[in-house]
Amino acid sequence: MKTQAAVLWEYGGDWQVEELELDEPRGDEVLVKLAASGLCHSDEHVRVGDLPMEAFPIIGGHEGAGVVEQVGPNVTGLAPGDHVVLSFIPACGRCPSCATGNQNLCDKGAGMQVGLQQDGTARHHVRGQDARLMCMVGTFSPYTLVNQDSVVKIDESIPLDKAALVGCGVTTGWGTAVYGAKVGAGQTVVVLGVGGVGSNAVQGARIAGASTIVAVDPSEFNREQAKRFGATHTAANADEARALVADLTRGQMASSAIITVGVVDGTIVGDAISLVGKLGTVAMTSLGPVTDTNVTLPMFEVTAWRKTLTGCLFGNANPRYDIPRLLELYQRGDLLLDELVTRTYTLDQINDGYEDMRQHRNVRGVLLFD
Repeated sequence: MKTQAAVLWEYGGDWQVEELELDEPRGDEVLVKLAASGLCHSDEHVRVGDLPMEAFPIIGGHEGAGVVEQVGPNVTGLAPGDHVVLSFIPACGRCPSCATGNQNLCDKGAGMQVGLQQDGTARHHVRGQDARLMCMVGTFSPYTLVNQDSVVKIDESIPLDKAALVGCGVTTGWGTAVYGAKVGAGQTVVVLGVGGVGSNAVQGARIAGASTIVAVDPSEFNREQAKRFGATHTAANADEARALVADLTRGQMASSAIITVGVVDGTIVGDAISLVGKLGTVAMTSLGPVTDTNVTLPMFEVTAWRKTLTGCLFGNANPRYDIPRLLELYQRGDLLLDELVTRTYTLDQINDGYEDMRQHRNVRGVLLFD
């Protein structure tokens, strides 16, 4: 079949809307008609080359939801008409990571930066060339073809344009607070960077029972929006936050700090370490350039106060359990999804959406497909 997709041809270039030719699903593959795709900062990392893919052209997008159109002969548990969210990390359920409850580290995810189907071939073709898929899903298109390992069935009553958000940003932010930082009732938490992922880290901390949540961001817009999701205090930078947290905790500092900035560097990691107190945890889900290995840490504090720095991929969540779980929280009114969507765009407006993200005009922009 023929459709369209937003395609990247070179690092630093804009997304270009191209005609896309899709093959039929084979084996355990699923054709999905997408209703919406979130505009996540990870695709911006790919665009600028911080997170390089194996080859061009690249179809972007990894945060989508839609309806199953067709399934391959070996697909189980899915059928045409099913409503689904695409998980940007596959979950096979059989590898050692999945079997031990760490689906976010599924062995099938090793091919994410290769961007092909699991058999090493392509089903997406642009200008006669095989196209790679961001996170093996490529949601910047009204249609995509993915392995069933990346598909999570959801209740049909949930709006698909909101369900798309739990394919990455919501689950990543919420999980980094709940699973990574292990936020508990009555604690003080600092969230560094409160865009699309950080706003959900704020939500995760609120739902987990934190009594004080400090949202740190240079953007006044982001700081104001963070209050809608549960931030009790805000600060424009780490120095301001450090003084504020010291005052709020009588010098004890925060129980945890969560790094959800758009692009992380070593200085930010050091700032986060300095914001937590004894036995404090810093949970980091942000990405930086893959070549950046420099970190500045207050090493004495790490040792003497037994501080912990932990990495969080997809918020350390299990897609097949946590995606439906978060949508249940949304249906109960505990998790805010409608409020996350600042603006919506057509596929032709994708570069406008990313410019709005870069200029801090959106919490989350969303592509809507007909």
